[in-house]
Order: sequence, then C-alpha cells, then structure tokens
Amino acid sequence: MRVGLYPGTFDPITLGHIDIIRRASALVDRLVIGVAINRDKGPLFDLEERLAMIEAECAELNAETDTEIVAHPFENLLINCAHDVGAGVIIRGLRAVSDFEYEFQMVGMNRVLDSSVETVFLMAEAKHQSIASKLVKEIARLDGDVTHFVTPDVRKHLLHKLGKS
Repeated sequence: MRVGLYPGTFDPITLGHIDIIRRASALVDRLVIGVAINRDKGPLFDLEERLAMIEAECAELNAETDTEIVAHPFENLLINCAHDVGAGVIIRGLRAVSDFEYEFQMVGMNRVLDSSVETVFLMAEAKHQSIASKLVKEIARLDGDVTHFVTPDVRKHLLHKLGKS
C-alpha cells in the first residue's frame, strides 16, 4: 500500500489545500492529512476544529476516489510523523518560487534524517496559487469576501469564529 503524508496547519483548509489533496489522492492508496500542532503559530482554529473541517471537506473525496483520506494530528518532526503513519512519500504543495526555497531546505534536512522517504511537490492550480490561509483569515477579519478561497462550510466556520455571523 502506498501511503502519502500531506502536512500543514490547515488553519483553515482552503480550496488550494483541497486541490492538492484531490491530486495527491491519485498518487497513493492512503493519504494522511498531517495536521500540525504548532503552538508557536497561534492558530485561529483549535486542533479539533481543524480536524473536523478537514474530515468534512474530504468526505466527498473519499467517496469519489479509491484513496482512503484521513486526518492525523502531529507535533513531532515531519519525518517522524511519516514513520508513525507508514508514509513513504511526503506531499507538498507549491504556490510560488518563495515556497520552493523553504521546501528545498526542508527536503534536504528530511533526506538526511531518512533518505527512504521521498518528497513530491505538486503545483497548485493557477486559480489557487494566491491562496494562503493567513491571507484568507485576514480578508475575513476585515469583512472581505472569501468565497473564492474556501468552501461554503469553511467560510461559515471562519465567519463564526471571527464573530461575524
């Protein structure tokens, strides 16, 4: 069984994330969405909320693909999370050249830690390349329209969390 790990904070999950999940599911038999518990980032949504949104958004993808898609929280090194879930490949989404520089360093470090775990980069679809969770939260916070960046359910959760619903 080919197991892939797509890690991130997913605060909140965006259409860009969903695009990468959909495309990554064609490459593996089981796709684990690794939800980082990164206390330093101070996420808007707590872990349980992020897991619930991911599970809800991926339910349809689970039904339409032959890939099992599951959410899994982690707070350890990414390479250790890959070991924990049995992943042989780490999936990373790229939006811009600036993403590549950081990701390039991360791959190098992970290869030193365990060269048997490969990293695969997927470019976000052009219409999703500008989407970043941080920017989506800022747009919503300032009463902007986020309908082009998140699903209706995520938008509802976001506005509620910000006290705007």
